[in-house]
Amino acid sequence: MECCIDSAARKNGKMISKDILNAIKDKPFSTQRQLAEDTDYSLGKVNQALKQLQDTGYLDAKMRFTNQAYAEFAACKPKNAIILAAGYGIRMIPINMETPKGLLEINGEILIERLIRQLQEKGIQNITVVVGFLKEYYEYLIDRYGVNLKVNMEYAEKNNLHSLAAVADEINNTYILPCDVWCAHNPFSEHELYSWYMVSDMVDDESNIRVNRAQRLVKAKNGGNQMVGIAYLTGGEAECLRKRVPAMDKESAYQDAFWEEALYDEDRMMVAARVASSKNVYEINTYEQLRELDHLSKQLHTEKIDVVASALGVEPSEITEISILKKGMTNRSFLFLCKGRQYIMRIPGEGTDQLINREQEYNVYQTIKDSGLCDDVVYMDPGSGYKVSVFLPGARVCDAENPDDVKKCMAFLRAFHERNFEVSHCFDIFEKIAYYESLWNGQPSIYRDYLQTKQNIQELKQYIDKQPKALTLTHIDAVPDNFLLIGEGEQAELRLIDWEYAGMQDPHVDIAMFAIYAGYGREQTERLIDAYFPEGCTKSVRLKIYAYIAACGLLWSNWCEYKRQLGVEFGEYSLYQYRYAKDYYRLFKRSMEEVQSDVQSR
Repeated sequence: MECCIDSAARKNGKMISKDILNAIKDKPFSTQRQLAEDTDYSLGKVNQALKQLQDTGYLDAKMRFTNQAYAEFAACKPKNAIILAAGYGIRMIPINMETPKGLLEINGEILIERLIRQLQEKGIQNITVVVGFLKEYYEYLIDRYGVNLKVNMEYAEKNNLHSLAAVADEINNTYILPCDVWCAHNPFSEHELYSWYMVSDMVDDESNIRVNRAQRLVKAKNGGNQMVGIAYLTGGEAECLRKRVPAMDKESAYQDAFWEEALYDEDRMMVAARVASSKNVYEINTYEQLRELDHLSKQLHTEKIDVVASALGVEPSEITEISILKKGMTNRSFLFLCKGRQYIMRIPGEGTDQLINREQEYNVYQTIKDSGLCDDVVYMDPGSGYKVSVFLPGARVCDAENPDDVKKCMAFLRAFHERNFEVSHCFDIFEKIAYYESLWNGQPSIYRDYLQTKQNIQELKQYIDKQPKALTLTHIDAVPDNFLLIGEGEQAELRLIDWEYAGMQDPHVDIAMFAIYAGYGREQTERLIDAYFPEGCTKSVRLKIYAYIAACGLLWSNWCEYKRQLGVEFGEYSLYQYRYAKDYYRLFKRSMEEVQSDVQSR
């Protein structure tokens, strides 16, 4: 099924003859020297290629196309294009919260519109755009350009291999491209003769691929050519991809994979390299790259940047080196530099306005801001939830598998609790369980035994309510990732961040939350409790903590179900929470029976 010229060239590792043939298609042959200028190949290579094309029957003695050449062009002629535009574009923060990457404006043009126009200029009218995040923003393209939209509903959990799998049956003489590439010159053609993947001549330390001397793309260990993402698939490679992409998509190992993984045969790609000048092709992944390409782009003037500039009393241009931080479960955050100091801006995530009372959070920070317990906040808006804080260089999160880290964090947590801070609001676990359920808008739980599980957790409330407890300001989300350790050894400084859920509560709830987020089994949970209570913990308090773990498991499971309805998935985390609700209910019941049996035996 492969084009004959492609097969022969692959064996020789050369694509020059095909490029020469394409050049003659663009401009009728005049002289070898003119061909050399048009293709950037040396005169010697042009002469070699022309002789090979004559010897293999593609050119006659007068350098005219033969029927064999016309047949080759017809067999490999571009038919359609697939534009991948489903992802969050999370590295574009803070712009991606307002505008999907494909709709960024560069020099007065919308990125994806420019790509569509460039395709259509070359006769490619059959264009499918795979959308997901903010999919409605792309709907107008159907009427304006006659494109097809295909929705990837799993854009939040899977990478663009899944997007391509949704339209894999369309791969046949096809351009595949991302929505975030700006090309100064049209990279497409009315005629192609072989499969290729485009990379830049720019060196990229993060790239894992490079162009070798034979113009093949091979895996690299220490950086290589910057990947552009535009490709053309024809012949055997297209047929291979049509089968390979759906098969890979079914395997969990490829859930986070880019579609390019399907191009690899061991340590090299099955397609040739198409090397583009970095002066002509730009992949726009970050705010900084957009600013570098078009400092007047209207998307640079986002509300988030304006908020930061106002909070710090600077011009937006003084906010530099913007980069995404790890995507949190509740929020999105980015790191930036301003006047030699690094800061973090927090942006509330999907549905956060229903989950967090920002006025209450603001009051918590006002209560503890001078305590040395939390992050150094320089700006907080109790209305929007935007927060700007000082970045702590050298800080790391608690390693829940490191006993020394855990002991330090539990000692820090105990000391915080014993300071008895007070705020005017409470965090009631059982009220929140019911509230998060109410956010499902009448939809039933995805768990078939949810009603029984909820009934069991309500049973634990009776025990919890009877236990003595001293209410104090409690973090509620005191998980390993929210403990920051600065420095090492006994002198390490600790901070506890993300106080969004904090309120008055039994402080032992914080122990439960640490355990379930860390994924602890019973033995690890017991050691955690012992670390908080080095003097020893009574049986009744242990039982209460078991009950809290079960209740908090259901609490965050309900929270995850709400986020799921918003299109945000947390994979195994949500399953773990529900399991904690069930497993620790059973552990509590067994432990209670043991206590009662001990009492009776006395």
